[in-house]
Amino acid sequence: MAKRAKTSQVKQWFSAPKNALSSKGRLFTFSTGFDMPFFILLILVLAVGLVCLYSASFAYSYYRNGGDSYHYIKRQLIYALLGVAVMLVVSTVDYHILHRFAWWIMFGSWGLLLLVMALPTIQNVHRWIRLGPIQIQPSEIAKFAIILLFAHLISQYHQNMKDPRKGFWPFMVILGVTCALVVIEPHLSGTILLFAIGMVMLFIGGTRWRYLGLVLGAAVVGAVVLVVFLGYEQDRIDVWLDPVGVYTSDIVYDSGQTGRDAAWQTVQSLYAIGSGGLMGEGLGNSRQKHSFLPEPQNDFIFSIVCEELGFVGAVLIILLFAALVWRGFVVGMRAPDKFGSMLAIGLIAQIGIQVVFNLAVVTNSFPNTGISLPFFSYGGSSLIMLLAQMGVILSISRQSKQQEGG
Repeated sequence: MAKRAKTSQVKQWFSAPKNALSSKGRLFTFSTGFDMPFFILLILVLAVGLVCLYSASFAYSYYRNGGDSYHYIKRQLIYALLGVAVMLVVSTVDYHILHRFAWWIMFGSWGLLLLVMALPTIQNVHRWIRLGPIQIQPSEIAKFAIILLFAHLISQYHQNMKDPRKGFWPFMVILGVTCALVVIEPHLSGTILLFAIGMVMLFIGGTRWRYLGLVLGAAVVGAVVLVVFLGYEQDRIDVWLDPVGVYTSDIVYDSGQTGRDAAWQTVQSLYAIGSGGLMGEGLGNSRQKHSFLPEPQNDFIFSIVCEELGFVGAVLIILLFAALVWRGFVVGMRAPDKFGSMLAIGLIAQIGIQVVFNLAVVTNSFPNTGISLPFFSYGGSSLIMLLAQMGVILSISRQSKQQEGG
């Protein structure tokens, strides 16, 4: 009997619930509008991000691409239009269908994370899969896979999440395997984001906080051991603790980097932020983007934003992100079922966590781990992926209004 019960439990884990489509049994839903405040906030963030990307990138693009100042913005604009189209299509799909694909997407992300390790390195790391002009980052797919699978399992076991055998250990195995595959790329920032997203979803999903506290404590202890006793990422830690001191020192790290090289990006970022003052130098008037701050269109784009728009502009953009995250949580709280609620909260939590980590990195409040700013940093596949995920949130809001009769 015990063996039969275990077999039944395993089947439940890997099966989709009976409501894998909405009660009306339709894959597409066109009759009810989605959450318009969330959509407007999202388009505002995307539009501001595109303007800031052009301003931050045109000088670097001119120097690097034979006088073409529009190289990055042209591509990002195409990706943005394509991403919005994908988002609108996804918003019409009944999100319940994702129940059926939760495990398959997770297994697929693990397969891609293994595949990327067998491919040639790009910038000395195994993070991207090239498909012609497109680069796919498997860790981005892994983030969505974790959110989807955790939402799927929490919706099935929400009444037993206090039981560590159902609401803790299985999730830790899934999260541990995924983080391990990402960290060996190596991709430290991706690992941190995956771990943070998983912890947030388990906390909201009802896992006992003391179990999560033990995991967080173990992670902190492990990080201290790696840094203090094994010297892991010692250059980044030194730069974090004293960027100017490392920048002006004659130290040479085991990687071959000098102190000046190791601290260059962080110091130039702080110069840019400090130069902005209260009101900024004006849009397009950054000096640091002229070959001082490396690749200003990527992870450190917010430094250029601070320099050009100042403290006031930076705060307004942060408030815009905060409003988007808040509205996403509202959609999650109004979702018609546990799966929709956890899915919306997980997807919007990813945006919030990533924004906080990026701002912490560019202000040197957190060691430099290469975390991009959603909807601002250059990157086509990641932008399309983000917008597709926002389409899922819009789909959830559409279903909520349908059930309310709105």
